[in-house]
Amino acid sequence: MNNKRISRISEEIKKVVSELISREIKDPRVSPMTSVTKVEVTKDLSYAKIYISVLGDKGVKEDTLEGLQSAKGFIRREISNRINLRHVPEPVFYLDESIEHGLYISKLIEKVNEEDKNKRGDIDE
Repeated sequence: MNNKRISRISEEIKKVVSELISREIKDPRVSPMTSVTKVEVTKDLSYAKIYISVLGDKGVKEDTLEGLQSAKGFIRREISNRINLRHVPEPVFYLDESIEHGLYISKLIEKVNEEDKNKRGDIDE
């Protein structure tokens, strides 16, 4: 299947799932601070890998994943209602830790820069 079409379908699914998570899923396990970072649809449209980012500790992240797994049928049905596809991909949820990893790396860089500045006795200030 055409890569351009796959990417358009992925973006549409991302919009639908984001809206469902923020407005329509009533499961208390799903954190209100959940966002969809990326969706990858397989070429045969059988699966949609949905990467989510959750703000909170490990327990909140695991609960949100469990809540989304249990709402998988509802999410798939809503995707089929809102997007005109012959075959609706099955959603598979993954936790995306890239934002937290980026923040961690940024803090490490700031720490190293600060230590370097203190070692050299920087005159810039």
